[in-house]
Amino acid sequence: MGDRSSYGRVVPVQNLRDYFRTSIDDAIAEQGVEVDLHATHYVVNMMTLFSRSDQFYQDDGETYGLKPLALMLADAADAPSTEQRNQTLQRLGDVALFISGFFVESLANKAVDIDYYMTMGESAYGSLSEEVRGTFRGKAFADVYRELATKFQVLIDVLHEVRDSARAESDLNLLRTYEIWLKTGSRRAENLLRQQGIVPISDARRPRH
Repeated sequence: MGDRSSYGRVVPVQNLRDYFRTSIDDAIAEQGVEVDLHATHYVVNMMTLFSRSDQFYQDDGETYGLKPLALMLADAADAPSTEQRNQTLQRLGDVALFISGFFVESLANKAVDIDYYMTMGESAYGSLSEEVRGTFRGKAFADVYRELATKFQVLIDVLHEVRDSARAESDLNLLRTYEIWLKTGSRRAENLLRQQGIVPISDARRPRH
């Protein structure tokens, strides 16, 4: 993988995990937000893992790709064991965050958009936090999952910053940016709009369910 400068030149990245860690730290500082260090570490590891397509996409022997979030949720509800339920909830939350952060444009004009992914991701991490609390695993991860649930929107903005900083282009899709702000209340989207002289009206936002 390589990073791109403003001139479009590819800069080799020797260590992908270090690249993501530095990029996320810079994005958090740039946006002036607070994210627990353990949650940040979790997101860095998730991004490093999902950079491999064989880890991001699922292969069940018959189909290869991404299972819809609703089907993942159904799998979690029908899981034969607590461990399998938790693994499915974790993957649901991870996929929702990764797609929302890096591939939000792919959701435009689809039946479900970023607000749906946010709701599903927040819910998955929140349920997972409660599920593992009080267990041996929960001692290490319950608070991390809770932070991921409560800071899901913040983390989406952080990942958008990371994604955009690696792009050669700097053109802003104002309509899509406004749509994201309208559906999620993203502080980053609002700031980008204001930088372009567009003042979002809070009354126009649709409430999330």
